[in-house]
Amino acid sequence: MGKPSRVILITGASDGIGAELARQWAARHREAVVLVLAARSLDKLEGVAAACRSAGASVLVEPCDVGVKADCDRLVASTVHAHGRIDVLVNNAGVSAHALLSDVPDLGWYEDVMRTNLWGAVWCTHAALPHLLASRGQIVAVSSLAGLVGVPGRTAYSASKFAMTGFFEALRVEVAARGVSVTIAYPGVVDTQIRYRGYDALGRPAGRSGLDERGAMSVETCARLILDGTEARTRDIVMSAKGRAGRWLKLIAPGLVDRLALKALNQEAKA
Repeated sequence: MGKPSRVILITGASDGIGAELARQWAARHREAVVLVLAARSLDKLEGVAAACRSAGASVLVEPCDVGVKADCDRLVASTVHAHGRIDVLVNNAGVSAHALLSDVPDLGWYEDVMRTNLWGAVWCTHAALPHLLASRGQIVAVSSLAGLVGVPGRTAYSASKFAMTGFFEALRVEVAARGVSVTIAYPGVVDTQIRYRGYDALGRPAGRSGLDERGAMSVETCARLILDGTEARTRDIVMSAKGRAGRWLKLIAPGLVDRLALKALNQEAKA
């Protein structure tokens, strides 16, 4: 009897990093993986699923809003019911935002950002943890460089990603002795639409990016780095030399890091 396929659960899999990660996983491992793809958009999920199936992977599509705890619980239950196990949980679902705090009249959407970026990952991880312990599996958290260095104009987003980073760093120590690894990925500016769809000061879709998009990393490269790091059970995936330098400069030259963070803003957005 052959070795059972690894069951990979990816949230936020309808487009961007999550969708590309699913496609690359399918292309790399084909029949050796079962992909469970979760997001709010069923139509987009089906398109990603079709590409993965054409590469030879088995795919289960699960509509899920990670900002709703019941959806997260149902996602994990459906995965285990269908496949009996979870080997890798990729907490990728997220929402962006860009606004100066002084321009925000109502903080309600700050709570929405935190619910999706932090609580969605916490709820999915809590529900999946018994199964990951059983499989000695892996947890992947897609954070952000904004979860390592505060970015002006991104107080809501940075807060959610700093919280996400802290949660998974603490969890990593809790579960390491029981055979579960935690990998935290820190993408910088990646060529996706997440910032254009993120919140503006009034809680509306921004329609533009608040960051300088020149030199944005391709989504293909970002997904490949996450997949490579996951397979190596890498502790942290910091994807650029600038990001790696920023972690250390923050300790020894914090004022310089502040100036670099300001420079990263879209000049039009600051005007």
